[in-house]
Amino acid sequence: MADEMTGTGGVSALAEADAPVFETLVQMTLDTFERSGLDPETYLLARIAALVAMDASPASYLLNVGAAEGLGVPLEKVQGVLVAVAPVVGSARVVSAARSIGEAFDLTLHHEGGDAGSAM
Repeated sequence: MADEMTGTGGVSALAEADAPVFETLVQMTLDTFERSGLDPETYLLARIAALVAMDASPASYLLNVGAAEGLGVPLEKVQGVLVAVAPVVGSARVVSAARSIGEAFDLTLHHEGGDAGSAM
């Protein structure tokens, strides 16, 4: 259950392959979740907001948005996080985050009125 809540399922496999960096990241994530006092959904949404602020890579979004999806967090809530942080981090970071999430999940991004497939 902790793997699902923290997005560490995929990283755990790498940690078991004698990868000390990934093992450390997995342990840090597990410790942080337990110490946060947050419910799993709030914890993951807060992490996603932090990833936007840091202009994170698609792999980081894959782990965290993937974990949120696994818990049943609707994509609309992830979109809501992007909207909520936009005034603080700026439009460039939010667009970069949307693009990274799209890359991580092989989504087609489009604007309203567009006719592309799945969208962020």
